Amino acid sequence: MWDFSIGRSVSIMMRTWPFIVFRMIVYFGITVAYIMATGTGASVGYGVGHISTDPDGPMSFALWGGVVGFGIVSIAVYWIREYILYVLKAGHIAVMVHLIDGHDVPDGQGQIAYAKEVVTQRFAEANILFVVDQLVKGAIRAITGLIGGIAAFVPIPGLSGIVSFINTVIRISLTYVDEIILGYNIRINSNSPFETARQGVVLYAQNGKHMVKNAVWLAVIMWGVSFVIFLLMLAPAAAILWVMPGQLAGWAFVLAIVFAWAFKAAFIEPFAIASLMQVYFETIEGQTPNPEWDRRLAEASSKFRELRDKALGSFGGSRWDTPRAA
Repeated sequence: MWDFSIGRSVSIMMRTWPFIVFRMIVYFGITVAYIMATGTGASVGYGVGHISTDPDGPMSFALWGGVVGFGIVSIAVYWIREYILYVLKAGHIAVMVHLIDGHDVPDGQGQIAYAKEVVTQRFAEANILFVVDQLVKGAIRAITGLIGGIAAFVPIPGLSGIVSFINTVIRISLTYVDEIILGYNIRINSNSPFETARQGVVLYAQNGKHMVKNAVWLAVIMWGVSFVIFLLMLAPAAAILWVMPGQLAGWAFVLAIVFAWAFKAAFIEPFAIASLMQVYFETIEGQTPNPEWDRRLAEASSKFRELRDKALGSFGGSRWDTPRAA
């Protein structure tokens, strides 16, 4: 089945409890912001709607007010994504990497300061990490096609529709690969983030079938847990919206999704990242990047070509993609 230890992943999460608490504060804080903005927008819209001559004006304006409030928070979350990646996600990954390798890390709030120092040593500025992260995400999209997707596992003719659907599932399961590559960057103490990210993507690709198998199993576990959480969140979401003005009952569904997203980001994501890093680090042990995979990725992905160009243009970049002369 899968090659990661659920118990070990849970243990890593427990030992990094300061970051779990940090995640709860950030993501549930965002959820509260969504609730307040949606409620405030609905209230303002409901009040403005009474000015309208339309008998349905208050209800209609309340609905649109809620939409505007929800949209404003969504824009704010989009703009702080670099900060969340740099301080929260990268810091948590740094601590998890050290725990996976058996190193000691500080306990309590000192863990967050320690992690921030580690990340700063690798990425002097948040925008550098963000650029690396976006290029890796773009490069990863090419891997599914290069390894043949599910057709490589189940080469049965006449099942193109099913194969296409399952390949879509596989692509979705690759959500956390950029975090795994970030963990690899931190693990080898690289001073050239673009070159290390390039190597990490190639190592993932050359072990793609093994990694994707574990990613798919993990995705199934996560989706199952997330769906249960969503169902559990419907009742409190409906209760919150019941006290708001206007016909916002339909928003209970949306708000339940936001609640489930916050829980997933705070608790389930760290579990997934810890699990996949276990598999990745163990799988690539003793391996070197395969120049043939470097070439294939460059041909298939413009983002990987950009990543490789930045790696070659930075200190520490190498041309190991070029075959050696005999």
